[in-house]
Amino acid sequence: MKRIAVVLLFLAVAGSAQTLDQLIDRELPSLVATYKQLHAAPELSMQEKKTSELVAAQLRALGYEVTYPFGRYSEEQYSCYGIVAVMKNGAGPTVLVRSDMDALPVEEQTGLAYVSQNKGVMHACGHDVHMTTLLGTAKMLASMKSKWHGTVMLIGQPAEEVVKGADAMLRGGLYETFGKPDFAIALHDHAGLPAGQIGWFGGWFMASADSVNVTIRGMGGHGASPQSTKDPVVMAAEFVVALQTIVSRETSPLDSAVVTVGSIHGGTKRNIIPDEVQLLLTVRTYKPEVRQRVLASIERVARGIALAAGVPDDRAPLFERLAGESTEPTWNDPALAERLGKALTRDMGAQNVVKMDPLMVSEDFGRFGLDRTIPAVMLNVGAVDPARIASGERLPSLHSSKFAPLVEPTLRGGIKGMTLAVLELLK
Repeated sequence: MKRIAVVLLFLAVAGSAQTLDQLIDRELPSLVATYKQLHAAPELSMQEKKTSELVAAQLRALGYEVTYPFGRYSEEQYSCYGIVAVMKNGAGPTVLVRSDMDALPVEEQTGLAYVSQNKGVMHACGHDVHMTTLLGTAKMLASMKSKWHGTVMLIGQPAEEVVKGADAMLRGGLYETFGKPDFAIALHDHAGLPAGQIGWFGGWFMASADSVNVTIRGMGGHGASPQSTKDPVVMAAEFVVALQTIVSRETSPLDSAVVTVGSIHGGTKRNIIPDEVQLLLTVRTYKPEVRQRVLASIERVARGIALAAGVPDDRAPLFERLAGESTEPTWNDPALAERLGKALTRDMGAQNVVKMDPLMVSEDFGRFGLDRTIPAVMLNVGAVDPARIASGERLPSLHSSKFAPLVEPTLRGGIKGMTLAVLELLK
């Protein structure tokens, strides 16, 4: 028995003596296999049952105390497939590490051998990268317990794409059940950085998102007698063009704002002028005052165009902001971002870590920071072959049906970066 104990002790010491790079090299083949498995079986927001089961099972096998499923949506008819995995290792701070899990309603066109097997659903935003990075980071931390002290709280969050998942985890009593963390960090892949390179930024990092529906109402009739109608198609066209002045002429050049019409629907037949046209908009801003001004301007412009066209008051445009599909901007705590940026540069090399520009895309990760009361930072990891960047070709963006990360270097950089970030905070 003593001999067995000595052998086990030797193996434990030998394992802890391995460098982080060696540990990642050892685990990378199995992690790549997990990534491909996740990529091939994506599930839409609020439907991540099999995905979350896989992630929860792997975390449990690594020795984490796993609570699953966890969370509660405001829509009680939906099950929340959130995951909370905790590993305690003595006295010290608590670090929350979050990954999202849901996929998008996109028909994949990458031609990969492990292409999505769920028709019309794709991990086009890299949440498969995020989950695999979380699992890889969990493996590294479980293997390096002599290097850190405190508590790691790993979060598998559903429904990020519809900005409901973070709220559901908090509504379910995340911090009341498991305690409030001292820090919260997350990682998102980036479609413009070289694979494996870590990007960081302090301050406003991702924009707020507002989903807005505008219905332009007119008075329909025969397409050959437009004089007898109030044509909502023409008004909608004027509205789309006029929206551009909200950013170009009403918003300071020093402030950031985006107003995009992503969908427009109206009419059934070429010779019928419809009664109404519906437009679906997304609005992105950083500052709260800019956000409110832009939203008010959208409504004002729609009403002004209808008024100019002679539409009666009882047919004025309808304006709807979908609170359940809107989210606050993501604030990266400047002091924490600077600390992690310096630590990662020191441990990964300046060529592998960059201070990047903020983004106009949106996220609900910031809600884990409880309105900046918990220091929170989202890092980025590059996912693109550097040769493709150097060639100057137009690269597929996130949410593209052709987005395909360069898997091994992306995972290697993401896992190393996130492990080092946790070790920095728990050293």
